[in-house]
Amino acid sequence: MLARKGYFTMGGMLSLVKFSIGLSVLVGASYCIRSYGRSHNQKYRIFLNSLEKLKGQSNIETRKEIKNYDFEFSWWPIDYEFNEDTVKANRYKQIAKHSWSKLVQSPCSIISYVVLHTFGIRLIYPGSIRALSFMMGSALNQGRSKLIETDNGERFKLKTSDGNYLDTMFIDKRLNSSIGKTLVICTEGNAGFYEYGIMVTPLEAGYSVLGWNHPGFAGSTGMPYPDQEQNGIDTVMQFAINKLGFLPDNIILFGWSIGGYATTWAAMNYPEVKAVILDATFDDLLPLAIPRMPAVLEPIVKLTIRQYANLDVARQLVHYPGPILLVRRANDEIICLEPNDLSTNRGNNLLVKLLRQRFPNLMVCMDAENALLRYLGASGRQQSTYTIVNILIKPNFESNIFEILFV
Repeated sequence: MLARKGYFTMGGMLSLVKFSIGLSVLVGASYCIRSYGRSHNQKYRIFLNSLEKLKGQSNIETRKEIKNYDFEFSWWPIDYEFNEDTVKANRYKQIAKHSWSKLVQSPCSIISYVVLHTFGIRLIYPGSIRALSFMMGSALNQGRSKLIETDNGERFKLKTSDGNYLDTMFIDKRLNSSIGKTLVICTEGNAGFYEYGIMVTPLEAGYSVLGWNHPGFAGSTGMPYPDQEQNGIDTVMQFAINKLGFLPDNIILFGWSIGGYATTWAAMNYPEVKAVILDATFDDLLPLAIPRMPAVLEPIVKLTIRQYANLDVARQLVHYPGPILLVRRANDEIICLEPNDLSTNRGNNLLVKLLRQRFPNLMVCMDAENALLRYLGASGRQQSTYTIVNILIKPNFESNIFEILFV
């Protein structure tokens, strides 16, 4: 277009240079005006003095003073840094990063790697798209302000083992009631932020709540690749235990949608936690990814997911021995393979895989697995008319893992 309009001639280039110089002067003048305004703003000068004071002395009083302000998270002081010495040795290993030798085994592996590390991970986690965070900036600021001003929340910056910084929010209810002595750690969905997410549910119920943003979401750095997700939730757990002072058996893990991956990884590595709640969570990412992509790309999709983004929630969940509550939404359009078809909801598969591991004899007898799937695939009105043996799974946090009732 520039060539057709003659901008690649000597006269055209001169016009582009003039335009660039004019734009640079305008931007520079804007920065100068902003700097002048801030230097004469009493509130901003107090904030700047507090920030400078924090660099020289990192005491508790100075930290409390600076946390009265909301500013660029990159300048936020680090409140907790992951310490490998505090971690138990008997843990499930992180997903190993693929070496270049494995990467070049086939052209498809290279294509899959490029796909995931360019647009693929952003399709899986839209919240990591910077444009989305920018557009939601005002709403996120308002949500964060409400959590701090209304709910007495405190913002923390955590440093993970791989050098990422996580934006977190903690609301302490331990002095309010006995239920506040239990901490609920909330992990949001693929486009969710703690500023406007599932924190409100346990908060209104009276629990202490710790929310965090995935790597690459809002103020958090990095990108939500599986290993960074694991390092992120690991740091959050260590922060809750070592810094906030909650014992693992007083922690409930609450994950929504794709947040179930990090939640179940934490449950697998911290099996002593009090309970796990999974809301609208799937069993495996691959069956959901294939129908949403062109059929011709299915081999690339399979290879990309399995090699670099294998979010196998069920495989992790079966390692957790404690109480679990699964929430399935009847009108969920995201984790259903077919819209409005309950039988294709991947939450059904998550439940079946869990019961298959915990109660293998039960799932074999009387063809219970098929009966359960038929029951789950029926609507509420259809379920009430069933004449075959139905299975009702009811969580019981106080006694057993599940109450299995035949109706």
